[in-house]
Amino acid sequence: MASQQKNFTKLFLVKFLHTLIWAFFVSVIGFILYAGIGNDLSIRVWIAIGLIIVEGIVLLLNEWKCPLTPIAARYTEHRGDNFDIFLPAWLARNNKIIFTLLYFISVVVVIYRALS
Repeated sequence: MASQQKNFTKLFLVKFLHTLIWAFFVSVIGFILYAGIGNDLSIRVWIAIGLIIVEGIVLLLNEWKCPLTPIAARYTEHRGDNFDIFLPAWLARNNKIIFTLLYFISVVVVIYRALS
């Protein structure tokens, strides 16, 4: 029983950290779009674009999975779309598609503004 409680606590902490990191990167993508629409092409928007590129490289090097996913897998047998993060299953399942598309749209807006 104590082992199950330890696993539950560890899984909770990994999911919480994963969710915080996810929220950070979603916020960065939102900022890029906001900056592009508002024509705020400060160094911050270029840093934000770079952060998302680094995130993409990390995912690419980890077979398109967050590096926290295998850590979460140590503490549960469940393998649903959201076993490693506090997101609705549909969002966890479609996360990369939704936010990659939003990122590319945001970058196109920023580049358009930069070239205008």
